[in-house]
Amino acid sequence: MVDVNALFDLTGRVAVVTGASSGLGEGFARTLAGAGATVVAAARRADRLEALAAEVSGIVPVVADITRIEDRERLVATATEINGGIDVLVNNAGIAGGPDALTETAEEFDRILDINLVSGFHLTVSAVKALPDDRTASIINISSIVGLVSTAPIGGAGYAASKAAVIGTGRELAGQWGRRGIRVNTIVPGFFDTEMTDGLFQNEKSAGWVRRNTMLGRGGAEGEVNGALLFLASDASSYVTGQTLAVDGGWTAK
Repeated sequence: MVDVNALFDLTGRVAVVTGASSGLGEGFARTLAGAGATVVAAARRADRLEALAAEVSGIVPVVADITRIEDRERLVATATEINGGIDVLVNNAGIAGGPDALTETAEEFDRILDINLVSGFHLTVSAVKALPDDRTASIINISSIVGLVSTAPIGGAGYAASKAAVIGTGRELAGQWGRRGIRVNTIVPGFFDTEMTDGLFQNEKSAGWVRRNTMLGRGGAEGEVNGALLFLASDASSYVTGQTLAVDGGWTAK
């Protein structure tokens, strides 16, 4: 008989979640800790991280700005010290941008790419370099449906570019590192009511737009990405790599 619980058990493993102080990232940290992992929760807001750690057993808060190389190195070092390496890395930290390409400056475009793509890539490389040769890992990148399809009039060119690149980069790393047993997959969330969506669901016009264009007829509810995350983080997905998993209520399937 298959031990279903064992498939999703992360006891003894070390996970890192960036952007863990709110929204999807906070839910990811809670989920991985609930499955038994020691979770190094990283973000810039110390008060929120400390509150999360006080509430959830297994959370190790680390204040970090992942655009800073010294913060990335410190984050990897802190996680590696716990049990010799990072077993699960969730690249979730990110920012949105303006929706109008005609007013999006080169500096804004560069900043979005730096946070959403470049910093996560270099954090991933640092984590893999610090990993012993005989240690496997699961890397989970968080993209967006904007990386697969246009969501105009919202979304933005810089944001779309960064999220599409996250998907492509993850697929390439899966190919480079697969023989080492390092799996790299990407989750593509649809529209969820978080800080990043900035009131999307509080406005009836935009909320109605989401409902009309989603097969399930609604936006995502709190926690509905967590199952996909746990699947990719655990042994339940031991033969899954290089994949893009949309959790979007059917938005991209239309």
